[in-house]
Amino acid sequence: MYYICQNFIFKRMKKNNPFLLKGYKSKELFCDRETELKHLCNNIENGIDTTLVSPRRMGKTGLILHLFNHYKKNKNVECLYVDINFATSQADFNKLLSEAILKKFPEKTTIGKLFVNLLKGFRPVISFDAISGEPQVAISYNTESEKTHTLQGILQFLDSQKPLIVLAIDEFQQITDFPEKNTEAMLRSIVQHLHNIRFIFCGSKKTMMTDMFSNAKRPFFASTQFMYLNKIDDKKYSEFIEKQFKKNGKQIDKEIITFILEWTRTHTFYTQSVCNMIFLQSDKEYITMQEAKDACLELMQRNEPTFFQYKELLSASQWKYLIAIAKENSVEQVTAKSFLTKYNIGTPTDSLRLKKTLLDKDLITETIGREQTLYQVSDVFFSRWLEREY
Repeated sequence: MYYICQNFIFKRMKKNNPFLLKGYKSKELFCDRETELKHLCNNIENGIDTTLVSPRRMGKTGLILHLFNHYKKNKNVECLYVDINFATSQADFNKLLSEAILKKFPEKTTIGKLFVNLLKGFRPVISFDAISGEPQVAISYNTESEKTHTLQGILQFLDSQKPLIVLAIDEFQQITDFPEKNTEAMLRSIVQHLHNIRFIFCGSKKTMMTDMFSNAKRPFFASTQFMYLNKIDDKKYSEFIEKQFKKNGKQIDKEIITFILEWTRTHTFYTQSVCNMIFLQSDKEYITMQEAKDACLELMQRNEPTFFQYKELLSASQWKYLIAIAKENSVEQVTAKSFLTKYNIGTPTDSLRLKKTLLDKDLITETIGREQTLYQVSDVFFSRWLEREY
């Protein structure tokens, strides 16, 4: 059905899509993570900092926002989130943290006014984005020590506030790439003296994060409780998917949900994406298997430009290695003769070298279990596309 308004034709708008791909709306649109939420709350309430690690797009940020929503009505707790993925120095870290504080506590609030007064001592330039209206902070430094002094001042300011502060720093492993090689030790020396901030150090690079917090030679050794974010339980995810479709007047068979979860490997982002696309494209009351498969195909096709770009950036042997892992779905022994021969990989040394290169490029992931270690193409859509095309 269409409506005509001011010479424009609009198709009748559908209900809001319940399968979110970014951000956070409500606990009703958030699937499970009850155990993880309970652990985080217990840590916060018992004075324990947390190291939260998960593969990219597994729902780490969503869990943090779900946690923040849990404390939304608690006036004794204030929650801050800062993503330092694109920070390249201590100066960037200070800037992003300052902007996160001003976003949480605008200048018109009591804490905001106090924070702006603190910043004035660091010679800042505070402006606001013309489109989003969000604060932007630029601080000038004459010496390296001023960067440390600024960060110390900011964190001590947060620590001095009356409400308990929960500070989630995403992609925390990025500090190891800062040109200031003392960042890790410097930050630890500040953090260990703070009592009113509960830190959640988040990261997507498991090896780096594990080494930072479990290596006795590193500053943050044994300073937090480690939490690894695994896939959502298939049964719970299946119930969530069925419920969301049903609430919006659609029925989907368990067989179709099983197909979706197997095809996406129950990886949060890819599962949400497929369900989002099915909900968007289907106008029928009953979801069919063909609609689910069409949604998968559509998502692969939409991402093809990115996949072709990968090919341009990789050597022929690296590309062939990705295809091999994708067609196997997962590989346990990358040096096994059967795997090397089947895909003409070369020698075990060649395979180990290719594995390391692609792990460093985040194109494959390493999942270490009690009994085995599995290697898969990181991007599920990319993996399924390689499997289909080659």
